[in-house]
Amino acid sequence: MTRSVGTVSMGIRAPIIREGDDIAAIIIDSVLKAAKNEGFNLRNGDIIGATEAIVARAQGNYASIDHIAADIKSKFTSQETIGLVFPILSRNRFSACLRGIARGASKIVIMLSYPADEVGNHLIDLDSLDEKGVNPWTDLLTTEKFRQLFGYPKHTFTGMDYIDYYKKIAKEENCEVEIILANDCRKILDYTKTVLTCDVHSRERTKRLLKDAGAEKLYGLEEILTQPIKGSGYCEEYGLLGSNKATDESVKLFPRDCQSVVDRVQKEIFEKTGKEVEVLIYGDGAFKDPVGKIWELADPVVAPAYTSGLEGKPNEVKLKYLADNDFAHLSGKELESALAEAIKNKADDLKDDKAAQGTTPRRLFDLVGSLCDLTSGSGDKGTPIVLIQGYFDSYAD
Repeated sequence: MTRSVGTVSMGIRAPIIREGDDIAAIIIDSVLKAAKNEGFNLRNGDIIGATEAIVARAQGNYASIDHIAADIKSKFTSQETIGLVFPILSRNRFSACLRGIARGASKIVIMLSYPADEVGNHLIDLDSLDEKGVNPWTDLLTTEKFRQLFGYPKHTFTGMDYIDYYKKIAKEENCEVEIILANDCRKILDYTKTVLTCDVHSRERTKRLLKDAGAEKLYGLEEILTQPIKGSGYCEEYGLLGSNKATDESVKLFPRDCQSVVDRVQKEIFEKTGKEVEVLIYGDGAFKDPVGKIWELADPVVAPAYTSGLEGKPNEVKLKYLADNDFAHLSGKELESALAEAIKNKADDLKDDKAAQGTTPRRLFDLVGSLCDLTSGSGDKGTPIVLIQGYFDSYAD
C-alpha cells in the first residue's frame, strides 16, 4: 500500500451567496482556490458536494408568507376548514409554512403524530405512553386529553412546546385552530373532508389512505408554490417541502434545475484540471441522533441532483469477516496480500455473499450526501461546499 490515508472529507469555504451569483463558477473557483492555498491536488474519483441552500440562494428561490397564503386561497375557499395532517415539529421547517397557511385560511385542524413526528422529533417518550396506557396506533387525543395525561413536555433540544407554539402562530394570523394527536391519518376526516398533507416521506401513502377514505379535497405541501405566485420563487417538484425559514415573513424554497449545476461543475473541473470528479447537490443527511432520536432528513431527498458516478450502491467486502474466516490462518504481509487479492477479485454483485454482510448497502448519493451534511454543518462553519477524496478507494489500492 502506498497511501496511509483513506477517505478524507473537507469543508471548503466560499463567499456568501447572493441572488444572481453564478453558483457553478463559485463552486469551481472555491475548490480550486482551496487546493492551491492548502497544497493538495484534485484526483480522479474525487467528489464535490454543494449544499442546496447556496443553489437556492443564487437562484433567488424565495417566497413570502403572503405568497403562501395566496396559493392556499387559490386552492381552498374561506369557508372550508383545512385539516393539516402530520406536520413535522420544527421552527425552521414548518413554522413559516404554518403561518402562510393560517394567513390564507379561516380555520385549521392540525393533526400531529405522536409520540414523535416522522423525522424523530418527540413530543413525549414511549415509556410515558406505556405508563398511561395509551395506544398510539388507535387512540386519538385532543389537546385537552393530551395535557391531562402528559402535561406540557418540552422538546429535548429546542425546549419548545410545539402544541402551544403552533396554536400561537395560527391565532396570530386570526385563524381558528384546533390541535389533535393521532397516527391514523383518516381520523382527520371526522373533523373535515378538506385536507392538506404535511408529511415528507410518507406523503404518498397518507394521500392514498385519505383519498380512499373519502377526502373531498386533498393537497400536499409539495403542491403549494409549484409555480410562481405574483413573482415568487417556486419548486415544481417539491413545492414547500424542503423549505426553510428565511425571515419572519419569508421562506427559502428547495432549489430548481440542480442537474445543470452538477453537470457543469463536473465538465469545467475536467477542462481546468483533467480530473474526472463526481458532483452532487445535497440537503439534509439521513442519520439518527441517539439522544434526541431525530432522523435529521426533513428534506424530501438527500441529494436533488448528482452525476452518474454516484448512482448505485457500495459493493464491498467486510475486511474483518475475511480476516476472521477465510484468512484466519494468515498474518502480516501474507494477510495483507490475501485481502488485497480478494478485493480485486470480488464479484460484481455481493448481495448474497457472507463477506459483504454489514457493509451498509445504501445508495451512494445518500451516503455521500449524509457525509457532506455532517462535514459542512448547518451553522457558522462557512463551508457550504465539501470535497471528498478517497471515497471509492479500497484496501487494495
